[in-house]
This record gives sequence, structure tokens and C-alpha cells, in this order.
Amino acid sequence: MKKVNIGIIGLGTIGKGVYKILLQRREFFKRKYGIDFHIAKVCDKNAKIRKRLNIKPKIFTSSFQNVISDKNIDVVIELIGGINPARDIILRSLQSGKKVITANKALLSQDLSLILSAAKKNKTQIRFEASVCGGIPIIKSLTEGLVCDRIESMVGIINGTSNYILSRMMQEECSFFEALAEARKKGFAERNPSLDIKGFDSAHKLSILAYLAFGKYVSQKDIYVKGIEDISPLDIKYAKELGLVIKLLAIAKKVDKNVLEVRVHPALIPRIHPLANVGGVFNAVYVKGELVGDMLFFGKGAGQMPTASAVISDLFDLAMGKGSAESPQKDIIKKIKRIDNIQSKYYIRFMAIDKPGVLAKISGVLAKRKISIASVTQTERQRARVVPVVMLTHDVREKDIRLALEEIDRLAIIRKNSVVIHREEF
Repeated sequence: MKKVNIGIIGLGTIGKGVYKILLQRREFFKRKYGIDFHIAKVCDKNAKIRKRLNIKPKIFTSSFQNVISDKNIDVVIELIGGINPARDIILRSLQSGKKVITANKALLSQDLSLILSAAKKNKTQIRFEASVCGGIPIIKSLTEGLVCDRIESMVGIINGTSNYILSRMMQEECSFFEALAEARKKGFAERNPSLDIKGFDSAHKLSILAYLAFGKYVSQKDIYVKGIEDISPLDIKYAKELGLVIKLLAIAKKVDKNVLEVRVHPALIPRIHPLANVGGVFNAVYVKGELVGDMLFFGKGAGQMPTASAVISDLFDLAMGKGSAESPQKDIIKKIKRIDNIQSKYYIRFMAIDKPGVLAKISGVLAKRKISIASVTQTERQRARVVPVVMLTHDVREKDIRLALEEIDRLAIIRKNSVVIHREEF
């Protein structure tokens, strides 16, 4: 029987789930796998939680120092989140030779290289399956299942809050704020959901996935990020009429041998694509490999038990002596393509005065920037002075579309700032 002594730091939602699983399934793990996962220390700054979870006083502490300094602990599970003191906890645990498991996407997106180097230097390991997509084993798939492949692209719906909001806007034809209020009421959105709806949570996760898939650490400043707060029911409606669906996508793809695009933004995708049918709080990552072709990883991307399950999966890997969760690829990517230079198709909605010559003026500015129009829809509204004009473009450079819209929005015929949304084809 192999015994693994564990120290858990942080008893929030995920920490409670991990504690419960280890406690309730300890005998099951012993019988089936021959591993005794023993909770040696549990740490949380809120001492009252000990009684609520019925934790024995001798293993509870409110100081993480007591976990790190305990020489009997083999694995430290850091689940407090944030940057500090989580970074200190992880680095000091690694320096003491302990193995570490974390779900801390914000810290990993900022300090992944530093943390992996510390693990290697101290001849130990860090695991972080729970940091991206909850219970979906996307990290293990990239580092183990696809070890002999080269990843060409990854496109993911990796934030459940934003996906829930967009799904409700489409299904109920409600506003962004109505859908957000419903998400809060059901516990799918935080009181302050800005990290989710502005796209930064997805960017944190994408940074980790990009490193694992392409061997290139991408800092947050190199990821173009745009959230969903400006998406209108009108755009949801027109997308539906065009056979498209709006999703907040996290995209990382090779556009040349040594060049990578890394971006997070709302995008229109064909309704027939598998990602278009990922609804509610579910997550999915669409991966294209050189050898295996197209794959879809789908499941619950958050929640207590799915995420705790990912932590336990890491624990088993460490107990069984599996290698560390590092990128299987060398750092072949030399350049991150700037958003201004990417080529994409676009959806554009103008709010223009309803009078002759409007389309000609708009088209003239687009033509000057060499922007080719694929289709135009102008909806007439009885007795309405301002009407929506919807255009789909062919491939065009981002900078050109931005400059064109800045010029068009200054025209006297335009009454509101134009809305532009990427269109992604797979």
C-alpha cells in the first residue's frame, strides 16, 4: 500500500470538494488502486470552517507556513487562487521538494515559466489540470494523449459565465443585462463578473493552453482580448437569420511555421459547427492536430465536483509517478501576430439614416480600404428614420476594417458607432 500525505491550502468551493472526495473515497482508492491518500494538514484563514466541515483540530491550521514546513507532506494542493500569497506557497513548496497541484489559472498565466523552472530545478513536479475547463481533461490530452502530434489550432469556449449569457440571449431574445442578472441569480456569475464577461478569464486559460500546445509562453499583453458586454439582441437576431451563432472564443492557431495568433473575442460561427451547439455553462475546446485531425473536448468547465475531480486526477498522476505536465513541443513559435495584422471575415452592423445613397457612401469607404463585401442586409422599418444595415465581408486585415469604421462612423448618415464582430470558419 502506497501512502501519500496531502496538505490542502484553501477551503473554498473547490477545496471543499477535494476534501470531501478524499475523505469519502479513501477506502475505495485503497481497495481499487492500492493508494492511501492521507489528509495530513488542512489550511484555511477562516478557522470557523473547521467545525462546519468537521475537520479534526490536530490537522487544521490557519497558517500555510505549517503546511509547507511539514516534512511529512508529499503533495501540497494550493486552492486559494489569486497571485499572492499563492505564488509564494507554490514556489516554497517546490523548493522544499514537495509536489504541487493547483487550479490557479491567473497565476499560471502570469508565471508559468517561472513555476515550471522551479519544479525542474528542485527535481519535483507541479500539476494544474483543474486550471482550465474544470473536469474536461484538456491538459492531460495535450501533454499525454497528443504527445506525438503537432497542434495546428485550438478554438475554445472556455468561460461558462459568458457562454451562459450568450446562450440565454439567443434562446430568450433578452438583453445582455437581463441574461447577466439571470446568471447571477442562478449562481453562474460572480457579484463582480468583469473577468468573465470582459474575456480576461478566457485569456488566462488560453495562455496556459497555448504553452502546452505550441511550446510558447504567451504573456497577457500579447493576447488580444474583447468581451461580450457590447453584444446586442439585434446582433444575436441577425446572426440567427444568417445561420450563425455568436460565441466568446479563445483562439490559438499557427498561421505560419513560426507565427502564432492568440486572441479572445466574440465571433460568429456557422450554426452547424459543433461549438455552436455548446450551450449554457458548458465548455468545449476544438483542437486540430496534424495527425489526428479534428477533435472536440466537451464537458462541465466549472463547478465544485468537476473541478475537484480534475485535482484528484492530478493527485493520481503524481502518486503513480507520471511525468510532469509540460509542453510536448519545443519552442518553435518565434512570433505572436499582432491583432492589426490578422486576416478575418467580419460581420458589421451600421445604424444609418434611411435615405437614398447611404449604401453607396458606406461602400465607398470600404472600397477605399480594399474591403470586399460578401453580402448586405438592410432592414426597412416603418416610420423609422434610423435603420440597421448589416454587412458580411470577405477576408480583410483587422487594421483596415478598424480604420474604415472609424471613417464611416464620422459620416453624417451614421447615428451610432458601428458594431463589428469576427466571423470564424473552420
